Amino acid sequence: LIAESPVLTRRCVIMKVLDFTTERYLEAQRQSAAAILILLPGNISAIPHDAVQSFMLSESEVLLKETLMPVYVVPEDEQLLCMYEEVKRAAATRTSSIFVRATAFQILVSNNGPIKALRSITGDASFKGVLPGVGEDAPTVVITAHYDSYGLAPWLSYGADSNGSGVTILLELVRLFQKLFSSPSTRPRYHLMFSLTGGGKYNFLGTKRWIEDNLDHAESSLLHDNVAFVLCLDTLANSDELYVHVSRPPKPDTSMHAFIQQLEEVVSSRFPWVKVGLVHKKINLLESSVAWEHERYNLRRIPSFTLSHLEDPKSELRGSMLDTMSQVDFRKMKRNGVIIAEALARYMYNISDEVSPKDVQVFKGQLVSCLMSVLTSVPRAAQLLDKEPSHILLVNSLEHEFKRYLQQVHRHAYRQDRRDPDITFFDQMNQPIVMHRVKPAAFDLFLGGCIAAYLGIVYYSIQVRSCTFYCIVRP
Repeated sequence: LIAESPVLTRRCVIMKVLDFTTERYLEAQRQSAAAILILLPGNISAIPHDAVQSFMLSESEVLLKETLMPVYVVPEDEQLLCMYEEVKRAAATRTSSIFVRATAFQILVSNNGPIKALRSITGDASFKGVLPGVGEDAPTVVITAHYDSYGLAPWLSYGADSNGSGVTILLELVRLFQKLFSSPSTRPRYHLMFSLTGGGKYNFLGTKRWIEDNLDHAESSLLHDNVAFVLCLDTLANSDELYVHVSRPPKPDTSMHAFIQQLEEVVSSRFPWVKVGLVHKKINLLESSVAWEHERYNLRRIPSFTLSHLEDPKSELRGSMLDTMSQVDFRKMKRNGVIIAEALARYMYNISDEVSPKDVQVFKGQLVSCLMSVLTSVPRAAQLLDKEPSHILLVNSLEHEFKRYLQQVHRHAYRQDRRDPDITFFDQMNQPIVMHRVKPAAFDLFLGGCIAAYLGIVYYSIQVRSCTFYCIVRP
């Protein structure tokens, strides 16, 4: 049935993306609906932008609410659309006669066993690699991004913009700067460290553990030494706005301030239509969660900031099933990559502000975007990354890219405490649903009445005929 039905008890509510709202979800929950089935279209780009934003907002609100009502998400196909239209017509014109003749559908979810908690999740594996600069005591610049995705349905969450774009730009920076660091004549007086972390959608758990491993447990680490700043890349594949998120405004004599100045100079000289803004948000130590990845570093007194085209850290785009390739503007993502690469190069090579970025461009050509297609080929939810072969292959491919260009590459895999895990995942996220075409209960009663009447007529006919035959034969 669809949401317009007046009674939803023991019935499954079927919704399209355009139908789904927080109000309808709560109404189905209030009426004790058996389940909600959301039909996800294959072509997200065909959905109006306003409808996409509305669904993302409802999805983010629903994810914050506890419920015992199961919610299923299935990709649309021709048979599902026919079923949807048929049930919609039946629900809109339901009368007693139609109720008898109408066709209903029974939905069954086949579970092989009870749902169990997963205790061996290692999906927050992190990678780090280094491009060593000139001098052992050179300051370190850290570039980092988280690579996992999040959404209402883990198996359908591809995280193209958040944070496939950040990972794509980071890997391109790895490729570009490796060429500069490979020659002694162009090697700067900075160490350049790159990091990819998991668990970003779960309070940046992978980042937290990676920092703890490098600061508290490692005998030698570049994080122990002079860190110039940590640059976190998050959601950079759209918009003509670029926000610098900081926990405290950088002082004029700091490395962060110098880099931000170079960033603004590149933008004003080559991309004047792009708006660069500074967003200051203090860290609330009383809160259990952080808004951006750089806050994990700030808590350990490491200077850091996040670059994103989102101004609000609670934006619904950061955790939605509809964050697919259709939400990515490749031209703007490449432009943002060029801005970051040029600003970083100007900072590390100490290019004077008197030399305009228009006159001196460190990198020629454009960034490639094929990496985005690879990243979005499979969902990257944290609970999936160490289960299926395709997901394991993706994580291994990220590690391979690091080993191809960087030195001192290490993989940090963590297992949660079985007795007191930070977060608990459950299995059976991808379940087969079987749909049977059935008649309603009233049809069974009607059919039973017809059969009983038919048998009564037959019995009466036999009795009358037997009596007539007996009268004729007896003298």
